[in-house]
Amino acid sequence: MNKNKTLLLGALLGAFAGLIASMLLNRRAEKNESETALTAGEGLKLGMLVFGLLRAISSLGDEK
Repeated sequence: MNKNKTLLLGALLGAFAGLIASMLLNRRAEKNESETALTAGEGLKLGMLVFGLLRAISSLGDEK
């Protein structure tokens, strides 16, 4: 697969995952009858999880 196709596929998968995540956050906010879907602490935890996921993806081919 060439570089452009890989980038396009990654962008589409990322957008789809983001859409699903936002739908889940909105559903949770409606269920709890609150305006904000994320607190600052939850946002920080989510950011660290995403960073860990990206780090794991970048090291996929490095296994010896």
